[in-house]
Amino acid sequence: MQKNLLRKMWWDGRMGHLTYLMFSLQLINFLLITYNFLIEGEQIFQTFLSDLWLFGTIFMIFYIPISILIGKWHTETQISIEMTMKMYEDPITAKMVRGLFDVQNNVSSKKEIEEFRNFLIEIEKRDIKEF
Repeated sequence: MQKNLLRKMWWDGRMGHLTYLMFSLQLINFLLITYNFLIEGEQIFQTFLSDLWLFGTIFMIFYIPISILIGKWHTETQISIEMTMKMYEDPITAKMVRGLFDVQNNVSSKKEIEEFRNFLIEIEKRDIKEF
């Protein structure tokens, strides 16, 4: 139980770091660098956007909808392509589908079916029992 708990906490920590903390820090860093190089020192921009908070607000008004639209496009189009490509590279999936295909077409022997069944049982034994 403790081993699985530590591994799950390690996974959750990595995902929280990558997905939320680093994203937030990178966004703030990008905002500060853009303001520093684009706005500060440029008389044309500084007359309109003299304050960092104003620049940040305007930036976020545009950034959030654009990022949502890009994310929606990615979810609706790109993820299915990525998952399909991963399926072509996954030997375990290929072995399982081939095994099912061979059983359905009576190509597999009883011994091969039993080996395949034991293979699946071994995978199930490695379940961390979190769900």
